[in-house]
Amino acid sequence: MIRDIVRSFRECKENGLSLWQCPSFLFIVMGLINICSMMGVYVVVSKYDVPEIVVLSVCSVSAIIFSIGLSIIHGFEQVSKANKIKSEFVSIASHQLKAPLSGMRWASDILLSDRNKCLNEKQNGYLRDIQENTTRMIRLVNDLLDVSRIENGKMDIRENIIDVGKEAEGVVRELNSFALAHNAELILNVEDDLGLVSTESSRIRMVMQNFIDNAIKYTKKEKGEVRISLKNEDDFVMFIVEDNGFGIPKKEQKRVFDKFFRGDNVAKRQTIGTGLGLFIAKALIESSGGEIGFDSKQGKGSKFWFKLPISKK
Repeated sequence: MIRDIVRSFRECKENGLSLWQCPSFLFIVMGLINICSMMGVYVVVSKYDVPEIVVLSVCSVSAIIFSIGLSIIHGFEQVSKANKIKSEFVSIASHQLKAPLSGMRWASDILLSDRNKCLNEKQNGYLRDIQENTTRMIRLVNDLLDVSRIENGKMDIRENIIDVGKEAEGVVRELNSFALAHNAELILNVEDDLGLVSTESSRIRMVMQNFIDNAIKYTKKEKGEVRISLKNEDDFVMFIVEDNGFGIPKKEQKRVFDKFFRGDNVAKRQTIGTGLGLFIAKALIESSGGEIGFDSKQGKGSKFWFKLPISKK
């Protein structure tokens, strides 16, 4: 609880709010005033049998609480305004970045195509680095746009009837070379008669890629093993990814689906990532009527899962 209060104070400071504009601090002050006023009224009533004094005391306390309430409302408005400005800035900046980055990737694709024979191997290597980093930047921009849509309640899902098992097979094929490069083995198990779900194909593939990509990056170096399974469970299709990696410390587990969260043990490994993937995944799954969760033990590995309702269409 104390940690949450400290974090609230820090957020107020980051948003440029003074202590007397911070809602968390004002709530504490209002609680203390309530306690003191009740004790004060009790003392006044017990010593003086004068109704006017009691009424005056209660009115004075009510006026003070009303003033603090107005300050709390003003504080919330300031925080909301700051968040709105921040979201709008992120959205505008991301849109402006997307066009030139797409142009850079398009240009590098042409230069690396088979039709271009005028570059030597060293120059091609530089171009591949440019292409890889441009693709990473485009992915980051897309993630920031998704975060902005989620915060503004504008995350739309274009629903289609899809086979999650086939989508998973495609994702595993795409990530197989990445797994081999990290000395990890991907093991896929799909139940028969899995059932179809109603969601957006590209979005659900992104969630599966995020789960498997994280599992690969955080498996043990000597021999990584990532098990992907899909099964039918109580009219839901369940997708599970298990690894034998480093796991998530218990004290950090409640923040796993927060924006920009990266565990301390992960940060020390210097793996590339923004901490947005699981935040976006949670919003996408819940927008499709599903559930998402995980189990993890530090030093033994993690199991991330999501489930989506089977379509009746």
